[in-house]
Amino acid sequence: METKIKEKQFDTVSFFRKEKERIAKETEGMTFEQYKSYIEKHRKWADKK
Repeated sequence: METKIKEKQFDTVSFFRKEKERIAKETEGMTFEQYKSYIEKHRKWADKK
C-alpha cells in the first residue's frame, strides 16, 4: 500500500512564528503602559468571533 502525503495548505507553526516575530518588532522598546494599550487595541479582532 502506497502512502499518500497531502501537501499542507496552511502551516500553523510557520504562521505563528511569523506573527510572534512581527509582534516583537512592533512592541520593541514600548513601556508597559504602551504595551497594555497595544494588546487592548489588537485583541479586539478576537472578540468579534
